[in-house]
Amino acid sequence: MAETTANPKISTRNVNVYYGEKKAIDNVSIDVDMDNVTAFIGPSGCGKSTFLRSLNRMNDTIVGARVEGNIFLDGQDIYASSMDVVQLRARVGMVFQKPNPFPKSIYDNVAYGPRIHGLAAGKAELDQIVESALTRAGLWGEVKDRLSDSGTALSGGQQQQLAIARALAAGPKLLILDEPTEGIQPSIIKDIGRVIRMLARQGMRGGQPMAIVLVEQYYDFAEELADQYLVMERGEVVMRGRGKDMVADGVRQRMAI
Repeated sequence: MAETTANPKISTRNVNVYYGEKKAIDNVSIDVDMDNVTAFIGPSGCGKSTFLRSLNRMNDTIVGARVEGNIFLDGQDIYASSMDVVQLRARVGMVFQKPNPFPKSIYDNVAYGPRIHGLAAGKAELDQIVESALTRAGLWGEVKDRLSDSGTALSGGQQQQLAIARALAAGPKLLILDEPTEGIQPSIIKDIGRVIRMLARQGMRGGQPMAIVLVEQYYDFAEELADQYLVMERGEVVMRGRGKDMVADGVRQRMAI
């Protein structure tokens, strides 16, 4: 069972995910608070990314997928028929494993979400949102003088930071990251780690902390960042604990990494 808290940002209870008859996630329950980084670790194909996609209903886009159990964001059932899925995905930002910038300028990549969700009253406010998101993602200093350049022209690490900025610009309450360090240079991994920790403590705007859930194969990265960790095998959570206890708990030995 999850360790219950008074007012978790997101709470899941007995979540199962199926692809047709295949059960990909088996009875996963967690609570994630504000000011908290939760890391899922485990071998490829164990269900980590599938679970993440259940948190913003991305599995809805997969034919034959279905989710059982309960998932609450700020106490609201995200699978209720009354839930606006478009608004849900604005509240739950997602950064994928491979950077996926739009074939647009750096500015337009970040401005996309605020535009479609009507978050800016005018150009000046939109400019501020873009600058704030790029700053929070640790990228503003490198791109502030070339915002009209294509986002696809950035390096791999910068593209991932751009993806984080794009997710942040919509003002999410929860940020989920699917292996954000895959294929990224070690120096950039450290930068991304600092960004994630800062976001958990300060959030996007107004100094509000943010809840963050990530899937990570890079053991040291997860150990350094996580307030809590969960180890998955074959769709089940088989270990859980506090991030600082990962070494003492023998997670590295269990994962053979």
